[in-house]
Amino acid sequence: MTQQQPPSDSDVPDDTSDDTSDDNRGNTLGSADPLADPLPDNWGNSALPDDNLGNSWGDTELPAEPVSGNLAHPQEAATNAPLPTGSPVESSATPYSALNPDVILDALESAGFEPNGSLVALNSFENRVYQVGLHDESFVVTKFYRPGRWNSEQIHEEHAFTQELLDAELSVVAPTRINNTSLFEYNDFQFAVFPRQGGHPPEIESEHNLAIMGRTLGRMHATGQAAEHQTRPSLDWRRMAEESRNWLLASNFIPKELLPAYESTTGHLLTGIEAAMATPTQNIRLHGDCHLGNVLWRDDVPHFVDFDDTVSGPAIQDLWMLLSGDNDDRARQLHVLIEAYETFISFDPAQLAMIEALRTMRMMYHAAWIGRRWNDPAFPPAFPWFNGGRYWADHILALREQLSALDDEPLALK
Repeated sequence: MTQQQPPSDSDVPDDTSDDTSDDNRGNTLGSADPLADPLPDNWGNSALPDDNLGNSWGDTELPAEPVSGNLAHPQEAATNAPLPTGSPVESSATPYSALNPDVILDALESAGFEPNGSLVALNSFENRVYQVGLHDESFVVTKFYRPGRWNSEQIHEEHAFTQELLDAELSVVAPTRINNTSLFEYNDFQFAVFPRQGGHPPEIESEHNLAIMGRTLGRMHATGQAAEHQTRPSLDWRRMAEESRNWLLASNFIPKELLPAYESTTGHLLTGIEAAMATPTQNIRLHGDCHLGNVLWRDDVPHFVDFDDTVSGPAIQDLWMLLSGDNDDRARQLHVLIEAYETFISFDPAQLAMIEALRTMRMMYHAAWIGRRWNDPAFPPAFPWFNGGRYWADHILALREQLSALDDEPLALK
């Protein structure tokens, strides 16, 4: 397959673009301020037509290329990752330097699979994800978790939740279990193996498709509220926004001449975010990163992938990124989505006041996430604009626009 250069999740062009329109999902289109339309792994061909071979897994994946040599630099797309602590840039600068093709294939064999040597790197920044051919001519997708990101208990809880959803007859891509486990270890790497799922991102301009998404998420959340996460974190504005701001202010990424503007703007934003997120609400188990790239559509069925960021939080976190366009467009989409959603579970309209806060949190979090991962060799080539003044000027401008958005009347159900 033809190799392309790695885009961000929004296919963001280089610094020379003057188009800074907003797609209403927290992504500043055409600017140097891309946002992960992500917090997963990005296992799919959402930037490409479906190949009808099942070769599709989530976010804005590039055409995969055969693997050879060292795999420390697979092509990837951005995701929200749990914030590391400690040094300004993550201490394990090259966590995948020892993950070469032989290690990957040996790891699969150690778990009981029979790889035939066919190995393709798929699109993921935070973890490393590969399509592996087996001797029976089938394919699996294996994910090697970033060391130190989640502990074993948290990964097991992610797997248990996806299995619970699968048992409830929801179409989610859950990891394969062998000998009563779905999390394997090899050479200090933890990994899971998934069935390969085909599909393409849903066309939510269609009210028919949007209603299907609403009903499916309603069923997912009905299952999600039936129990609680025990080890996974809760959606926390302080972690996503305040800690991200503090980290960036302490780093050397923001040009000195822009530091006062960033500090002032984000300080005001934190006040608005805190007020919006104080809305009383019930926390339930969520997908956590429910953007269109993590939904593979086929035959009117949405298949949900990548529960790597499953958290406890308000239901709106799994809904707001499905809305786009101007206020009238989003109000219409919201009506269709919630009407279908409430077939299975009620929705608290007070949560609509959180949408712009959630969007702002995502914007601030993504910028800090790139910085925290800057010593990973995959990041500088994928985000070359991150270290430039144009990016930060555009980012601050987008954040200032969020100040107005936070003050606006929230969307309302018709």
